[in-house]
Parts: sequence; structure tokens; C-alpha cells
Amino acid sequence: MAKYRIAWLPGDGVGRDVMEAAGIVLDAIRLDAERIPADVGWEFWCNEGTPLPERTKEVLRQTDCALFGAITSKPRDEAVHELAPELQDKGYSYFSPIVQIRQEFNLHTNLRPCKAFPGNPLNYRDDIDLVVFRENTEDLYAGVEWFPLPDGVRKAIDTHPKMKRFASVPNEEIAVSLRLNTVKGCESIARQAFEYARKHNRKRVTIVEKPNVIRETSGLMVRSARKAAADYADIRFDEANIDAMCMWLVKNPQDYDVLIASNMFGDIISDLAGQLVGGLGFACSGNLGDEYALFEPTHGSAPKYAGLYKVNPMAMLLSVKLMLDWLGETGSAGLLEQAIAAVIAEGRIRTYDMGGSNSTLDVAEEVAHKITGG
Repeated sequence: MAKYRIAWLPGDGVGRDVMEAAGIVLDAIRLDAERIPADVGWEFWCNEGTPLPERTKEVLRQTDCALFGAITSKPRDEAVHELAPELQDKGYSYFSPIVQIRQEFNLHTNLRPCKAFPGNPLNYRDDIDLVVFRENTEDLYAGVEWFPLPDGVRKAIDTHPKMKRFASVPNEEIAVSLRLNTVKGCESIARQAFEYARKHNRKRVTIVEKPNVIRETSGLMVRSARKAAADYADIRFDEANIDAMCMWLVKNPQDYDVLIASNMFGDIISDLAGQLVGGLGFACSGNLGDEYALFEPTHGSAPKYAGLYKVNPMAMLLSVKLMLDWLGETGSAGLLEQAIAAVIAEGRIRTYDMGGSNSTLDVAEEVAHKITGG
């Protein structure tokens, strides 16, 4: 019996291509793991009315962790329009499967390392090495939204003095998305960031929010970070507004180490940071819970490239590295990162985004070659 059971979710488009690349590298590492395929993505939304069938959730419950490729996601009206004819007008509503998994399996922490590998022509600078800790289940992504505004909700929020200027606007013309942060969620993400900084000898932790305007929810995040910082006197702690941080990351990214943010702001700064180290082709992530985790590149499904094996698999391979770390296979994780760094530094095998003409699988095979020493 295999040591690990990994849920294998290629998803849509190039998700399948990069998952094939991941398989090549895992074969080279010889990880003792069974890969359990599961259904997720646009095909299942169109034909079954859900992009995340119950049978897939059952696979997740029976495995140690999951590796995820990519998904196609579209606005509500477009999604409903693409349903099979027999599913039209049945009340189905599209909801991102990756967000569903995060919430239903309480994958409360999104870990996004953004590291510049020397030799990458897409690096903004070669000395960038920062990590974003993004709260992963709350905030605007909680999905508590209304349009049009129900009478009961209107009655409740009309008690707020700031609603006076909307008094003449009818419910049918108001959309509301609730930004919902909890003390538990805020304190958890802050403490995890400080623990990570201490464990990995990182010297600076920065909370990135907007408490001067979004006083209650961002204020809670900032207070939670301050509370955690009091227990880590050896680590420098500072605070930044999200808009200013976007500027400073472009100006002086090498100055930052570990960033903490709520769900929406964390999504924004992690993509910005990913671009600084080469773009979405290098942007890996881990969705971590207390007992389960899912690892994925953060790029989309890029349907026009599906099956062409054109896209850069490094984000997926770096996500595999995160998965190995989480499983406790730190030796294999280090070996994989060294192989990735060597391939990038040599610059002989590169996908189109890096100025090369090699395929997704060429890159994976070269990384595998470095691992095996063949």
C-alpha cells in the first residue's frame, strides 16, 4: 500500500498539460504515492450543474492532500447559458470549485512563496524572496452576497448612518457583498505568518490592509497581527496599506519578507509579487488546513493553449515542491527546488514566455533529468 494518497484534479484547459508535467517529476522523485483521479471543472458544470461533484468531495475526504491543475470560471449569466439544455432554468448557480474546496475543507491558509530564481529573464530583480500569507476562507470570498437587495437585509443595514445617502435607491438597484472577517480567522493567519518567519529565519513580517478606510474588518486584521507580533519580539513587524504596498513592492520588493493579508488583498498582492518573479508561470500556492491541503499553480486554464503543451509548468512544479514540504518529504522537496533552479539558471530549456521554444513536457523532462542525474 502506498505511503500517500493524492487526489489528482487536472481540471480544465492547460491544467491537464501541467498536471502531466507534475506526473513526470513525481515519477523521477519516486514518491511513494497513489494518485487518485477526480472530476472537477467546466465540463462537469455544463453537464451536471456542478463543477465539483459530490463524488470528487468523497475522493478528497479519502486522500492525504490534493494536486490541482486549473479551472475555467465565468460570470454567473455566462455560466448558466452554457449549461446543457436539460439543466437550463433549474436554478443552478455557478460557484468556483476551488473556493468551495477551501471553505468546505477549511483550508484556511493560502501560502504563496514568490522567489526569483537567478537566470530567469522575466525576473524584476534576482534578490526577491518573499512569502504571502493570505487568509483563505473569509472576507469578500465568503460568498455572502445579494442582488437585488432583500427587504430583510435592507431593513438591517438601513440602521447604519452611512446608508442615508442610498435611501432613495430601490432594492432592485443595489448589490451588496459582505466582507466578513472573524477574530479566529484573523488571529490564525497572523500567528501562522510569524511562526513561519521564525522557523525559516525570516526577519520581517508586514500586515497589508486598509484600516484607515475599512475600519472594522481591516482594523480587526491589523489588531490581530499586532497581538501576534507581541509574542515574536525577534521579528521586525510593520504595517502597510494595500495601495501603498503595491507601489512599494514594485519599487523595493527586496525589502520585504513575509506579508499577511485578508483574502481579497492577499489575492491582489500575491499576483503582483508573482509577476515580479516571472509571472503566473512561476506563481505556486498551497491551500492549507489543519488536516488537509490542496496545492495548485495560480494561473488560469488558458483554453486557447489547451493540449498544445505550450505553457510554463514551473508554477505547477513549485506547487509540487510545496506539497512535498507539507507531507514532510523535505529531502525530495529540496531536491526538486534545486533541479528547478538549475534548469532556470542554465537557460537551455525554456517555454515561450521565457523566450524559448520548448514544450511544457520538455521542461518537466529536464527537471526530472536533473533529479535523477541521468
